[in-house]
Amino acid sequence: MDTVDYQVRGVIKDNPVNSSFQFDVLIPMAARTSNPKNKKDDEAWGNFNYLTFLKLVPSADPVKVAAKLKAIIAKQRDKDNLQVGLIGLQDLRFENDLQQSVMQHSDKQVTYIFAALGILLLLIACINYVNLTTARAMLRAKEVSIKKIVGAGKRQLFIQFITESVMISFMALLLTLLITQLALPLFNQFTEKEFTLSFTSPGLWLVIGGTLLVTILLTGIYPAVLLSSFKPLSVFRGVNILKVKNASLRKGLVIVQFSISIVLIVGTIVMYRQLQFINQQNAAYNRSQLMSFYIPYKVLGKYKNDMRTQLTGSIKKELVSETSIEDVSVLNQGSVINMDGFSSGSSNDWDGRAEDFTPAIAFFYADTSFKKIINLEMKEGRWYETGNVSDQHNSILNETAVREFNIHKPVIGQRFVSQGDTGVIIGVVKDFFYKSLHEKIGPVVIRIENEYNSNFLVKTAPGKIIAATESAEKVWKKFFPSEPFSYKFLNEEFDKLYHADRKVSVLIWIFSGIAIFISCLGLFGLAALTAERRNKEIGIRKILGAGVPNIVSLLSREFVYMVLLSMVIAFPVAWIAMNKWLQNFAYKSNIAWWIFLAAAVIALAIALLTISYQAIKAAIANPVKSLRTE
Repeated sequence: MDTVDYQVRGVIKDNPVNSSFQFDVLIPMAARTSNPKNKKDDEAWGNFNYLTFLKLVPSADPVKVAAKLKAIIAKQRDKDNLQVGLIGLQDLRFENDLQQSVMQHSDKQVTYIFAALGILLLLIACINYVNLTTARAMLRAKEVSIKKIVGAGKRQLFIQFITESVMISFMALLLTLLITQLALPLFNQFTEKEFTLSFTSPGLWLVIGGTLLVTILLTGIYPAVLLSSFKPLSVFRGVNILKVKNASLRKGLVIVQFSISIVLIVGTIVMYRQLQFINQQNAAYNRSQLMSFYIPYKVLGKYKNDMRTQLTGSIKKELVSETSIEDVSVLNQGSVINMDGFSSGSSNDWDGRAEDFTPAIAFFYADTSFKKIINLEMKEGRWYETGNVSDQHNSILNETAVREFNIHKPVIGQRFVSQGDTGVIIGVVKDFFYKSLHEKIGPVVIRIENEYNSNFLVKTAPGKIIAATESAEKVWKKFFPSEPFSYKFLNEEFDKLYHADRKVSVLIWIFSGIAIFISCLGLFGLAALTAERRNKEIGIRKILGAGVPNIVSLLSREFVYMVLLSMVIAFPVAWIAMNKWLQNFAYKSNIAWWIFLAAAVIALAIALLTISYQAIKAAIANPVKSLRTE
């Protein structure tokens, strides 16, 4: 490993899949520092290659310990604005800002989103149950009244209806566990995680028991109180036992239900647009046409400094001579989509820089072909010229670097010290994406190639991707016959960069679809019961000349009003929620007005399609049958 031979001394069991610590190999620090160069690098106070874990004594104050650490580092480093702190081990699971870490991270916001979606799904289902139970109350009124007449008390009836709710919830739970167990392998395959359903876990049963209890309370209490409070004489006299407030409650629950669905519809559209926005970035070049590979350090380290440049130059010349390869650039970064090399400190300087200003700078060491391959646009100045020796000391900056460094105009020709090498700024390129869109574009300095460049960026000829990979492998084998050839295409790297975002979006779309489907089931049931209760009214209207469109409009109007009111409630909530989600991206699409219009049309269409079946069925029924039932 890195030119050092090791010997296997032991094999340990894999850490559990849900552990934040995942690794392949453990090597002792003493073995690494046996190399004098490694030891010198590791002992430098500017080294940030490691995380240090401290086990504090129980009485220690983490804040005071962090202050002492800061004092130690401040003593060793001059003119530095380095900040030091301590993070609790449990807090590391959601800490995404550590550049060097063996810790597996999770996204706190994603966790909250799915927890909220789960609760919303349960809430929608509970609303359906309560709505349908109260809407069917008239059908059970006589049953309740007869039981009261023969001696049943309100308490007994309350227990009966609560028991019904418990039994339905318990059967639903059993079905849930079965479906979860069957779907878990597919879910794990999709999420690329290892979720398990451990029935011996107390935590699992705590969640299940809590959810079951909440469900019973939401679906059982109000219907049980309502049904057990019927007065027998009122029922047999034909008095409407469902008061206005009960109908208002049902309407309110439908409004809440559809408000949630509309929020989810808006959310799915916004997420889709953001993913499309991401895909359109870096469109200045065709990612599927660019491949990259690198020379491992154990191979490159065998060559002296001047020989390295000759080696990479020879490889580039061989690659460019292949007809399937259009152009090649040699650079220091393994990626132009998700680079990980940054530099800061006093080794970078320019006129007007404050002594305590040491920003993190992304450095690209490239050659003259780099600009053409990724289609960089010059804002001012020029690009590097082949054979221009003075350019080895010069620098090209991006727009952000010029702005954040506060470089005086004219920018071109200004003194610029790059990692201790003094030269001038010869050009400014327009900002380009070299990191995830979750992060803002920072200062970039592009220098001409040096002897440590070991990464090759290859642009394949159109339609010759397979031939280009074969040609690249042939050239590789010519120079390194005993080394395996490993390469990657930039579109694969790009997809990997936003892989988690796409997974989350797909799952949210599925959640949204389920939520809308459940809402439609409830609306379908309510429409059926509404048509049943107004059966005689519909029959009389038809006899008096009302047509099918009139009847459909009559039955649909009430539900359409409820959906429209849902929009008024949902749109502000959706805007706030999606605006907060988009804050995760430094570069994002806007939430356009037409998204809400589209959500309104979709919601109305879904509601009308759901209601129309029952409405049309009632409208075309024979009115004689409905009027002769007495």
